[in-house]
Amino acid sequence: MSATPMMDQVNNDIKDAMRAKDAMKLEALRMLKAEFIKNNTAAKPTDELSITVSHAKRLTDSLEMYKSGTEAHDKLLKEIEVIKVYLPKAMTEAEVVALINDFKAKGAKDMGAMMKELQPQIKGKFDGKRASELVKAAFA
Repeated sequence: MSATPMMDQVNNDIKDAMRAKDAMKLEALRMLKAEFIKNNTAAKPTDELSITVSHAKRLTDSLEMYKSGTEAHDKLLKEIEVIKVYLPKAMTEAEVVALINDFKAKGAKDMGAMMKELQPQIKGKFDGKRASELVKAAFA
């Protein structure tokens, strides 16, 4: 199996972090690479963007377990910053509302159909839970 552009980028960034002796960045990148490898050996592998998004979400969710200012909390924040480089540019709420209005104008009849259209457009760029709330408000 050939390496993907994202995997190539992560591998190159790992080499750069090793040269720079940046232990924090190196650890975060190795964790991400491990997620990619685990995905490639899974029964149903998914795309690397999905893996990166879910890894970033797990890290973000883990922040709640630690008090702000603690060493563990700060370490997670740094890891998230490293991973953010591989995520697509975040969308604003206004951009998502505009997408919802476009889909509604094109004839999306219910919330399920709307989310099915919206999800691929916002993946990794906007919080799905918040998008669901916006769709619900559009049909209210």
